[in-house]
Amino acid sequence: MEILWVSDGKSYDIIRQLNKELESKGFHTVTGRVSRQYFEECFYGITGGKVAV
Repeated sequence: MEILWVSDGKSYDIIRQLNKELESKGFHTVTGRVSRQYFEECFYGITGGKVAV
């Protein structure tokens, strides 16, 4: 919520969407949480501490 400057509801929608993507790839997820690494990959293109170009 604070990172993207969106409401609580919107932030949970984003988390649900990211978890759905991870589940489709075969990963286990925790409701209401998503790894920071995956979040940064999806929103900023950051992989392994480097920006994907």
